[in-house]
Amino acid sequence: MLDPQELYEWDSEGLKESEAAGGGPGSAGLVMLYHFEGFIDAGETGGQVTERLLDDRPYETVARFDVDRLVDYRARRPVMTFRRDHWASYERPRLELNLLRDATGTPFLLLTGPEPDVEWERFTAAVRQITERLGVRLAVTFHGIPMGVPHTRPVGLTPHGNRTDLTPARPSPFDEAQVPGSAAALLELRLAEAGHDVLGFAAHVPHYLARSAYPDAALAVVESITAATGLVLPEVTHALRTEAHRVRDEIERQLAAGDEELVAVVRGLEQQYDAIVGAETRGNLVAEPMELPSAEELGEVFERFLAEHEGGGDGEGGAGPAGGGDVPGA
Repeated sequence: MLDPQELYEWDSEGLKESEAAGGGPGSAGLVMLYHFEGFIDAGETGGQVTERLLDDRPYETVARFDVDRLVDYRARRPVMTFRRDHWASYERPRLELNLLRDATGTPFLLLTGPEPDVEWERFTAAVRQITERLGVRLAVTFHGIPMGVPHTRPVGLTPHGNRTDLTPARPSPFDEAQVPGSAAALLELRLAEAGHDVLGFAAHVPHYLARSAYPDAALAVVESITAATGLVLPEVTHALRTEAHRVRDEIERQLAAGDEELVAVVRGLEQQYDAIVGAETRGNLVAEPMELPSAEELGEVFERFLAEHEGGGDGEGGAGPAGGGDVPGA
């Protein structure tokens, strides 16, 4: 393997501040949050969290990764702006580690940007170097996954990593599965193998809302992060709670105007959810099976509903369950 340190460069001021924050006398070490764009993120869960964190507080850049080496621009083309007769700007992708502070002044790190397309092993080795130099005590990742659950019930979470003891015990819907890998998952695996503490949260997003921003999922993630790490992020939680209320109202408005089939599938998911929760409460391993529409059938219903109402109403058509786009299956 080539030298991992060639993949990134330090910002001298940010490095100095981070080392002081993480390695000073009496310091317990820094928490590092990380999320990469490009892999599964139903409901834009991780994207909403990172966007809120960077928008709501000043930050200091600590390290920058060489995106020219790590990102395939032909697969994810950066945006350029053309004005009349010339190219005016280029939105260069950024994969950076930033130092932020919570409401109490406690420092923490945020690593975010496009998921590397290549050199995953070298990239994870580079991040391990960084975490060891900065004294990271816990690395936390997060994203959303589409699930057959209704939006009218609390957002479920699947915690993972070697520090799931930091979160309330939750029954996992998974036993064992082989799935396409991601840089975030490999980073969690390699850090854990090296003896570092890692924790992840996969938020369960209703599959019929998976392609639009679903603030409830992002809010559930932030609340779990703060409970596990002790970070205090009131601005983020308040903004997400306000947006979640608005989105729920919009979904209910669309349901109220929808056809009977649309309402029926949501009610069916509610019954399934309640049956499973009831079985867990009673100590049963399996709830009684229920016949429900498939993810594809449910998606078709929502797509048809949105198509029928496209362009109507009060101009908020883009804020509905599918954001005006395709609705994925599970």
